[in-house]
Amino acid sequence: MATQYGITGTTAKHIAASVERAVAEGSLAPGAALPPVRRLADDLGVSPGTAATAYKELRQRGIVVTRGRGGTVVAPAPAVASRRPPRVPEGLRDLAGGHPDPRLLPGLVPPSRLSPGARSHRSTPRLARLEDAVRAWLGSDGVPVEHVTFAHGALDLIGRLLSVELRPGDAVAMEDPGYHHLLDLVTALGLRMIPVAVDDEGVSPEAVRAALRAGARALVCSPRAQNPYGGSFSAERQEALLGVLREHPEVLVVENDHASAVADAPLRTLTEAGLSRWVHVRTVSKFLGTDLRWAAAACDPITLGRHDGRLLLTSGWVSHLLQETVYGLLGDESTRALVARAEETYALRRNALVRELGDRSIEAHGASGMNVWVPVRDESAVVNGLRSYGWWVAAGARFRLSAGPGVRITAAELDPADAARLASDFADVLGESEATYGG
Repeated sequence: MATQYGITGTTAKHIAASVERAVAEGSLAPGAALPPVRRLADDLGVSPGTAATAYKELRQRGIVVTRGRGGTVVAPAPAVASRRPPRVPEGLRDLAGGHPDPRLLPGLVPPSRLSPGARSHRSTPRLARLEDAVRAWLGSDGVPVEHVTFAHGALDLIGRLLSVELRPGDAVAMEDPGYHHLLDLVTALGLRMIPVAVDDEGVSPEAVRAALRAGARALVCSPRAQNPYGGSFSAERQEALLGVLREHPEVLVVENDHASAVADAPLRTLTEAGLSRWVHVRTVSKFLGTDLRWAAAACDPITLGRHDGRLLLTSGWVSHLLQETVYGLLGDESTRALVARAEETYALRRNALVRELGDRSIEAHGASGMNVWVPVRDESAVVNGLRSYGWWVAAGARFRLSAGPGVRITAAELDPADAARLASDFADVLGESEATYGG
């Protein structure tokens, strides 16, 4: 038995299960080093090939990663866990969650006209009237809508697509910094991530080109309200990205338009230019309700068939009760007015925070959406410093692959007067931690 690591087993399957159990129970924390293959083999009395096979299985399942000379370590977000944010300490103003202002969400009233009786949803998985509404909604933004489908949220759809398109060990180009749940999902699928830098205009064309040349078989990106940076495609950035993607027609382009109606930016989609493999995903949780776990997607016919084929074998369909609720809200005039007000309000609050920080010579990014990204040198010093002033912001570590440190501030509920106070406190924190922050 390898007592130092608590690993047991005499077969590759049992060794892998032992490591997974230790990770799930917390005995092996993210980043913990595992013994080299030959040492583990000697400790357990097995062949090096058996130990190597166990590590290979763990890598494919997203539980460990290999860092060259750095050896094999537990993944930062192993597939048996998730980088969930810490609890908000009592008494602090929560600006870390990424959630919309509940005062700007409509009331949810489930439809009453559907009875609980049995029906063949597998033969008609999508309500025709909601399909028509989705085609009109996406089509008005220039997204091709010949083929549409539904899912239980963006993560559900993207995870399903990547699992049928790719195999463990394949590479995916991911935004860096990017949405932490997506980063965790890709790791859990046993896929390799190639970081792609982002700026105020979205993903960098040069970084995308480098990732595709390095073997990435899919690109996951946000055309606006990029989380956490806030970038939004400009017309020039859109054209530059399309020029890169046309050189790699076999790559699946996943466009995650998660904030859509409240992004405060026009959609400049990558899907309208005749790419071979693409999907545009749109959700409603940011402006209709966080409990509405529903996503609409338009895609090429191959992607549609692969997604719906796997959906049929799992959940089968998206609840018609949920579809009716979404349909009712999308067509409700008072809800549309509320969503328009939410978009204006979020823009006002986000811009106020960026301006107040800038007035104090603090770099901040938030071209669209609800979040503001502030680069810092020491995330812990800033998070803990702001905590002492009554604010709770998100440390950037769980959003980053190789990008520099920062903090994410959700401005959805932050009025301009509060933004001024937060910016002042932020400046004080940087001053107080100058010895470690560097001024």
